[in-house]
Parts: sequence; C-alpha cells; structure tokens
Amino acid sequence: MTDWPQGYDRKVLAEVDSTNAEAARVAGGLIGPTWIKAQKQTAARGRRGRGWANPAGNFAATLVLHPTEPPEQAALRSFVASLALYDAIVAATGRAAGVSLKWPNDVLLNGGKLAGILLESAGHGPRLSHLAIGIGVNLRNAPDVGEVEPGAMRPVSLLSETGADVGPEPFLTLLAQAYARHETQFTTYGFGPIRTAWLDRAARLGEVITARTSRSEITGTFETVDEAGNLVLTTRDTRHAIPAAEVFF
Repeated sequence: MTDWPQGYDRKVLAEVDSTNAEAARVAGGLIGPTWIKAQKQTAARGRRGRGWANPAGNFAATLVLHPTEPPEQAALRSFVASLALYDAIVAATGRAAGVSLKWPNDVLLNGGKLAGILLESAGHGPRLSHLAIGIGVNLRNAPDVGEVEPGAMRPVSLLSETGADVGPEPFLTLLAQAYARHETQFTTYGFGPIRTAWLDRAARLGEVITARTSRSEITGTFETVDEAGNLVLTTRDTRHAIPAAEVFF
C-alpha cells in the first residue's frame, strides 16, 4: 500500500497466542521495525501478566523495534505509542472529543478504557536486543464487565461510543502512519516534544488521583509527567515522582 510508512514491515497472522509472544520469538530475525498483527489471539495479556479480552473485530498488534538508546530511554516509547494511538483514533473517527491518555499506557474514550499498551523487552546491560510494543484496541466490541478485573475502568468500543465502524486492517495503517511520525520526532528531538504533546492530551491532569504501587498507595494532585516519564503527584507534605503504578480516578 502506498500509504504504509516507509521503512516499516508488517506480518499479519490468522491466529497466535499473543503478538508480544510472537515478537519475542521472531525479533532476532527481523531486519527493521515490524508490525505483527493477529486476527485472533488465544492467550492475549495485559500489564502484570493479566489477561486481555480480545473479542472478534478488535485490534491486536505488536511493533517490534531494535532500539539503540539505553533501556530507560527506550521505554519512553510508551508515550510515543500513546500519541500514535490518539492520532489514529482521531483519524478514524474525525473527532478528538472525549479521547484522552491515561498514565502510563491507556487510551480513554468518554471516560471508558478503549485501548491499552504493553511494553516488553529483552536484553542485558546498556542496550536492549528488542522492544515489543503491544497494542490492543476495542474497535467493534468492548469486553463484558465480568471479563475485566474488579475496580477496572469501564471498557468501551470505538463503534459503540462514536458510531465509527473501523476494521483492524485499516486501523493498522492509520496507527503505523501515526507511529512513524512520532517515532521520527522522538529520535530527532528527544522526549521533550513527546512529553508536551502527551500532557496536552492527559486525562485528569491537575486533578486528584490515586496511584497504587506494589508497596504503597498515594493520593494527590496529578501535577505532571517528568522528563523521565514518572508520574508526579503532589500531596500536602511532599511531591512524589512515581516510576510505575496503577492509577485510579
């Protein structure tokens, strides 16, 4: 296709356990950045090993990269992917109203969870052997509430919330185009412009939210995301920079 971004490959599979698992298996043999898309996943997963419900008609794909940056810098591509998802959704629907980004890696639509991002990597020392950016989007069907964990955000679909019926293949093209643009910005100018654009689209910025880590829970005002990608919350007595947590509104 002429509108597929130059320099990116793609592999479309009828069925796979998970696109991130497939990425780990084939990464060593890939020449350049490659999108792996599956029509069906039998063992899809989200963050912290949780299952990811993937009803028919929805989008599931993983972008495999071989970053040259240190691991902590390469991990900032979760924000690159979030911006690409935002742009692809706007392109698919013709509207930005109701679309927002939830730290660290969810996309919301009208207050419900539309999409999620899962970064996984391999390698030791100062350089990763590969980075897999897994993306799932509820295009046509949202999972039943019983399929998500208690307390999780209400799942929504693009079709139910906007009336836009977009198939996985056209959406992949929109997403790949958007990702390529933001990746070029990231590798050229660093995290600064990505961070600014992400904050412009952030959900609940300036509001009180709760961040739960494996060891503590902090409720405070969502002040910003810092230059390292940490969530910054301010409480009455201090300012907290949180590298990893579950966020609750």
